[in-house]
Amino acid sequence: MQIRLTLELRCSVTVVSDGSVVRAVLTPPVDTDGFKLRFSSLQGCNPLAQTGRSKLQKKRAVLNQQIIKQMRIRAGAENLLKATSNNKVKEMVLLELSFVNSDLQLLMGQLDALNSSVDVYQSKQETVNIPLIALGLKETKEVDFSAPFKDFIMEHYNEDSRKFEDEIADLMDLREACRTPSRSEAGVELLEKYYNHLPMIESRFFAPTNQTGIFFTWYDSFTGVPVCQQNLSLEKASILFNMAALFSQIGTRSNRQTTAGLEEAISSFQKASGILNYLKETFTHTPSFDMGPAMLSMLIRLMLAQAQECLFEKSVLPGTRNKFNAMIKVAQEAAKVAEVYDQVHQCMIQTQLKDNVPLFWSTMTQVKTNHYCSMAHYFVAVALLDHQLGPKDDEDHQEKTFSQVYDQFPEGWTPLDVLKQTELRRRLGKAHIRKSTSGHEEALRIFDMCPNLNNHDVLRDILKTSHYHSLDKYTEFENEEEFTDYMEAPNILSKTERKAEMETPSTSKVKVKDFFHRLGPLTVFSAKQHWTPPRTVRLCPEGRDLGFTLKGGSPVQVVSLDPLCVAAVNGLKEGDYIVAVGDTECKWMGMTQVMRLLKDVDEEGIDIQVVSMLDANPSMPAKSATFSGNLPKTYSMICLAHDDEDKNPKTRKVAKKSSFLSWGLKNKVKSTSTVSLPTADYSGSLPWNKHPPSFPSSSAYNSES
Repeated sequence: MQIRLTLELRCSVTVVSDGSVVRAVLTPPVDTDGFKLRFSSLQGCNPLAQTGRSKLQKKRAVLNQQIIKQMRIRAGAENLLKATSNNKVKEMVLLELSFVNSDLQLLMGQLDALNSSVDVYQSKQETVNIPLIALGLKETKEVDFSAPFKDFIMEHYNEDSRKFEDEIADLMDLREACRTPSRSEAGVELLEKYYNHLPMIESRFFAPTNQTGIFFTWYDSFTGVPVCQQNLSLEKASILFNMAALFSQIGTRSNRQTTAGLEEAISSFQKASGILNYLKETFTHTPSFDMGPAMLSMLIRLMLAQAQECLFEKSVLPGTRNKFNAMIKVAQEAAKVAEVYDQVHQCMIQTQLKDNVPLFWSTMTQVKTNHYCSMAHYFVAVALLDHQLGPKDDEDHQEKTFSQVYDQFPEGWTPLDVLKQTELRRRLGKAHIRKSTSGHEEALRIFDMCPNLNNHDVLRDILKTSHYHSLDKYTEFENEEEFTDYMEAPNILSKTERKAEMETPSTSKVKVKDFFHRLGPLTVFSAKQHWTPPRTVRLCPEGRDLGFTLKGGSPVQVVSLDPLCVAAVNGLKEGDYIVAVGDTECKWMGMTQVMRLLKDVDEEGIDIQVVSMLDANPSMPAKSATFSGNLPKTYSMICLAHDDEDKNPKTRKVAKKSSFLSWGLKNKVKSTSTVSLPTADYSGSLPWNKHPPSFPSSSAYNSES
């Protein structure tokens, strides 16, 4: 794709982009004439693509806006109805409400139709496979971080917010790109990248006690109802949902005519179920219907059922040998697919879900349940009718295999009797073929009852072909004298060699660097911490002794401060963090690097900048919970004991300690010749290149709401 951007300010730029978002920002430099053009490219999205999937998402976005408009009108009418006592006004409002509710039902029907458009997500090579169901992406509104983040940087971090305009723009570009991810691994990585940035953004700007004024709005993918929150819980949960949706779309797009394509589909559906399960267990109070516990449980089952279906297709892809044991094995694999789809269907028709789950989905699972159950009976019938136990066959092996087909054999029959007696095999085989035929007829009946299935010719052809094979097999063994034989075929036990299981993808491969890295280490410079504005302290060594030692990683902290040294007199305090030495910023410097900057300070001295941490709750003692038998909780305040020395700080004697700059100096006085080497205490620091934990190993968000 080639995009030509023409700028009226004396320049023309041609940008070549393949599946990426391009942002061009024109900014005048400070020192020179002319302008500078900055580009930012994000791989994994293509907002200009006119694919069927992108058109579907645009229709979804338009429907969401229409739904929220009608909901606002309805809310206003309901408020007016409560407030007025005029009967004529009430009649007019009730009439208006009837129109609004009718419009909402029509819009919900259109959204249901979009969720039923499974053909858009299928592979182009799909011609003989049953369609699979993909989740649609949740839509969101654009968020402007600029003004709130700039204000927070100025007020909380005491930094010039203009220096972080590029970082804020990059964050907004990343979020905007996540609204149109490409249906590929690059699209998934784009969502993972933004998701991994969110914990750092939360630590930087979202304090527990203060609201930033940023509202995150996401629309329910099933009802179109908007949900809005000021914290990042909804943002994280929605990104996870879209990651699962994208994996489901990759699974449906896979070419199921090849082994590699089926493996890709299996893995994608298992990853989708793993993400949905993580979402269900982590974000337990998300106020959105599509991310409620009941809905997520159903979606997890749906993804695993589709993975199991692909596993069955993989087992029969090379063809199945027309042998007794092979037929029984395929029959039980088909019964397993029917079983998991029946469980999905039972979840869909629950009271809390059935009104909002698309009718197409519920019908599709019911059709597949009947279809695969009929296939299982068909394969058992073929095994019984086409094969006889011969002298060269392994009788014990066939008996063991056949004994595991049913939970209960017909009364008076044994597996060995059926295998040896032709008449019993024939009767049982015909019973299975009759059940297979009636099951396919039921699947076709359900198919014809759903209006959204009328356009799915591939599915209709598959059902009709399967029904024809069952009828053809029954015709081969039809006997008019046996019309009174109404033997019922036993249910087939499901069995599989490979069960579909949840697979939670790891995001550790997507490495991210904090956009606001320059603000300093998150262990100190976060929204939860409070500190004084940077202040300048003049250091003047006294015989290479600055009067203090350092500890910690980055930033380094002042310890063992001599209250009589020049630095203390100039305002340095024990526990201060050094953020700059001279003109060199050292928020991210370790102790060794800061020591190098300070060791060559001459007699004139040098200015450093330090900050002091403030206690967030200095006057609130801790609480402890006390339990007594079966009585309710009681709370008591902990009385903190104070040392006598703390009560009289003026009388406390301070012993002067040698600083780190006096290591190499020999002291002739024996009493002061022993110097303890300072140690770097990294227990409270986090290396700059250590990323926050990402799912599923993260335990920091288990209490997210």
